[in-house]
Amino acid sequence: MANVRLEKIQRRFNNVTAVEDISFEIPDGEFWVLVGPSGCGKSTILRTIAGLDNATSGNLYIGDRLMNEIPARQRDVAMVFQNYALYPHMSVAENIAFGLKMRKTDAATIKQRVMEVARSLSLDHLLDRKPKQLSGGQQQRVALGRAIARQAQVFLLDEPLSNLDAQLRDDTRAELKQLHHNLRNTTVYVTHDQVEAMTLADQIVVLDRGRIQQIGDPQTIYNQPINRMVATFIGNPPMNILPVKIVGDNFDILGQTLPIPNPIKSQLNLATGKQLDLGIRPEHTKISSDSPSLTVEVKVVEPLGRETLIRAGIPNFSTIINIQANADIRPQPGELLPLQLDLAHICIFDTATGEKLYPLASQK
Repeated sequence: MANVRLEKIQRRFNNVTAVEDISFEIPDGEFWVLVGPSGCGKSTILRTIAGLDNATSGNLYIGDRLMNEIPARQRDVAMVFQNYALYPHMSVAENIAFGLKMRKTDAATIKQRVMEVARSLSLDHLLDRKPKQLSGGQQQRVALGRAIARQAQVFLLDEPLSNLDAQLRDDTRAELKQLHHNLRNTTVYVTHDQVEAMTLADQIVVLDRGRIQQIGDPQTIYNQPINRMVATFIGNPPMNILPVKIVGDNFDILGQTLPIPNPIKSQLNLATGKQLDLGIRPEHTKISSDSPSLTVEVKVVEPLGRETLIRAGIPNFSTIINIQANADIRPQPGELLPLQLDLAHICIFDTATGEKLYPLASQK
């Protein structure tokens, strides 16, 4: 296994910059996830590591070896694609063994390795089948098995679960986590699904418009987002963002007021009339008439078994607030509810730039 280091990687396609100033280092044996909206550059970074794309500028190292001029076949990486990329005319065993055969590994070692990998992925009873005879989940495990069998220095996975149905995706995600725990391969995983990112990653790299927004462990990314983009992308449901105007010692939220907490008043310059964005996660809202509270109008109610997700709005405005409530709370659309915000857990963002103004990392 090996560490992976990117130093100021840029990739341009004609006059379009796909990624800019990408720098991070993945320690040997860790599982890192690149996450972000479509078009943010995460697959470009993965393909650059694999050698399928060349960086326009910057340096890429695997271990201590500079890879800029090293072709993909010599980089000792194993890649699992979104569409599995299995050879349809080969059996499961032949697909798993393919990379070993390309390395001219002896037949006895190939047979032993294929059986070991097949047993670890519960594929040993399917070794004679062709890909068309397998389910989507089984095909995905064969693709993983082919990568594992190679014992490459680095595993690269490009949205490998996106073609699976919800239950199978959850099951396969758990299998992936267990596999990494057992094998400790250096792994780079690309997804647009923030649930996958949160559950799998040792470290998450959040990308947007070709640039890194934040790098951190899942809980840090969730609890201490560096800006509005990260705050609203990570979390399901996402963080609520409410437009506020400063009026004296109060937040004016679309005509309703809440007192500004003292820590915010003491740390920010909050001149009357200033426009800001207030962020709060759904779990930090509560239906309660205790003062201070907002009045919200129920739009949609989604019973989820152990809880109820309520989508509500400020009357006469389009802003939507996601509320996580107890399972026994079932309001009706159009009903007005008193909503209390836990002001100890709010974030303040600059409306124009999305930069987080409060709390800063040093204030945690």
